Amino acid sequence: MELFYSTEVGNGLCTLTEEESRHCAKVLRHSTGDSINVIDGSGALYICRIIECGRQVVCSVEQVQENFGAHRYNLTMAVCPTKNIDRYEWFLEKATEMGVDAVVPVIGEHSERRVIKPERLEKILVSAAKQSLKGVVPQLREAVSVKQFIKDSASMTGVKLIAYCGKLEKVTLREAVEEAFRASGAVARAGSHAVATEASCGAVYEAPVAGGAYVAGKPCITILIGPEGDFSPAEVEAAVEAGFKPLTLGESRLRTETAATAAVAGVYFMCG
Repeated sequence: MELFYSTEVGNGLCTLTEEESRHCAKVLRHSTGDSINVIDGSGALYICRIIECGRQVVCSVEQVQENFGAHRYNLTMAVCPTKNIDRYEWFLEKATEMGVDAVVPVIGEHSERRVIKPERLEKILVSAAKQSLKGVVPQLREAVSVKQFIKDSASMTGVKLIAYCGKLEKVTLREAVEEAFRASGAVARAGSHAVATEASCGAVYEAPVAGGAYVAGKPCITILIGPEGDFSPAEVEAAVEAGFKPLTLGESRLRTETAATAAVAGVYFMCG
């Protein structure tokens, strides 16, 4: 299935951007009357029929599928940009393919890179969402300092984690995911067993589980990943005071982008 991306959908019509139109008409050789699939970045898949195929492609919407390619959790990754931005772009691509809802570039006291170009990163997110057959394009939030992100996290629901190399009592990702599902009232398929719960984290969501049953409640998980020099002690202290739990990702010392991708992969495989 090939997907196109457009946020211009309404009144039964869908209009592709100039770049998407060029790819549709010039590269893939689509023409008037062809059926194409379009995502809006917010979770919907539109099955469309091309009615104009020129510099800009205009389609009529024939069918809408909600929650296309959705996952059973809400995951926010707050990750310090890497010195080599290619590594950060690689993380964004892989995280989108597996399933992430928001990425926040956070600038730590030890960060070597303090400036990013969001336009290029947003294009990578769109491309990865299309490639991995997802209706949602992860939200790329404005870059903030680590301490500001921690301060803003007071209103966040669910489980909040900080991956830290120092010697603190830590939880495993499995333990954190199970806690997030307990808080949401959902069922986590972690390994070979299921964790059934009753509480609600406020998000309403229905997703299929084994046997065709459905569960309500979308668990919320936020994970902080530091820069090459790790978080400063002051940042870790502020995070713990704000309710973040120190997280271990195993015995190996991982690069920033590896740790971030491993965290996304862990949530993906335990909740899939």
